[in-house]
Amino acid sequence: MSPARRLGPQALARAALTYLAEPGDPALGALLEVCEPAEVLAAIKAGTLPMIGAGALLATGSAPADSPARRRALEAAFGRWRLRSPWLPDDTGLADGRGDGIRLVCPADPQWPGQLDELGTARPYALWLRGQADLRQACLRSVSMVGSRAATGYGAHVAGEIAADLGERGWTVISGGAYGIDAAAHRGALVTGAVTIAVLACGVDYPYPAGHADLFATIAEHGLVISEWPPGRQPARLRFLVRNRTIAALSCGTVIVEAGERSGALNTARHAAQLGKPLMAVPGPVTSAQSAGCHRIIREWGATCVTRADHIIEMLSPLGTPETLPATGAGTATATGATPPSGSPEPAAGDAPPSRDELDTDSARVLDALPARGAAGTSTIAAEAGVDLDTVLRCLGMLAGSGFIERCDRGWRLRKA
Repeated sequence: MSPARRLGPQALARAALTYLAEPGDPALGALLEVCEPAEVLAAIKAGTLPMIGAGALLATGSAPADSPARRRALEAAFGRWRLRSPWLPDDTGLADGRGDGIRLVCPADPQWPGQLDELGTARPYALWLRGQADLRQACLRSVSMVGSRAATGYGAHVAGEIAADLGERGWTVISGGAYGIDAAAHRGALVTGAVTIAVLACGVDYPYPAGHADLFATIAEHGLVISEWPPGRQPARLRFLVRNRTIAALSCGTVIVEAGERSGALNTARHAAQLGKPLMAVPGPVTSAQSAGCHRIIREWGATCVTRADHIIEMLSPLGTPETLPATGAGTATATGATPPSGSPEPAAGDAPPSRDELDTDSARVLDALPARGAAGTSTIAAEAGVDLDTVLRCLGMLAGSGFIERCDRGWRLRKA
């Protein structure tokens, strides 16, 4: 008996819910926080709200007067899900996944990546997988690399080279399987025999774009093709934007290689920033509209400028090691004009610098977030300290002025006594 046929009732219910609701549906996400999946599925089939779950949801909110509106919204959601009931396979069809080599991974399964739980109620209900790699293990050291579909030769070359270098060092490359930068990133990783993951906005058995059918087959042999949508589901414009949050959440950090001002890759970048993940971007020619989005997130969002795999590994491994972090080389940059210039100021003569015990809470957190050895970029420090970028920039300036830290070519480091 295949592993798929051993799905328990809760896993079968989650599989069914991927057919009935669009990923990221806030109503279903909230229900699954307070109800078992099988209870929600039974309620949908019966056309009635689950007693415990609906009551818990309606009891929340800013005022009791909200309850009728909230009930109507919940009933409308149930109506949407019931409309898809004819699409729902029977239990045998759900267990088989409608195709060889397709399997289901659910929250709390051994292969479920814990970082997806950071999405809260927007967490995937389940993931359909094509391929034999261990999803959780593959994501432990992973980088999301996305960019423009209409990539230039420069962008495709850079994406392929960086992905190959990351793959050689044991990092998984995650992307969306699209033309352009996505494809270059996948192929760069495959050249080195590394694991790469394609996150689709359709079923894992539906090759989109069709020209990448062979690429997806190769990825499935060496890595994984995954989706929140069930087998057979076709792509739609909005589904690409919904999919992007999963690309950002799965990895340790996100790199935008080439993106215009209106590129969908910036949507992935926004999700990464909201999740507190390190956000990086590869600069391009200042005359290139295809790199305008990269320059914008470096300038305005505090993304770190990276030009090679070493920079990315440094950002994602703040305690770095000598073999992965060379002593010399091009440095990284953070938001232009947002941080003090290179060569941090000394404390003013005659001023007694504050001790650690005298620091405010945010500054103490930022100082604790700096690695004991090596350096870290602004985004990494913010994520480690659990504060926003504006706060971390303010604290870094104060800590540098007080002599605790200093700027270096790789970001910020503790100042030697």
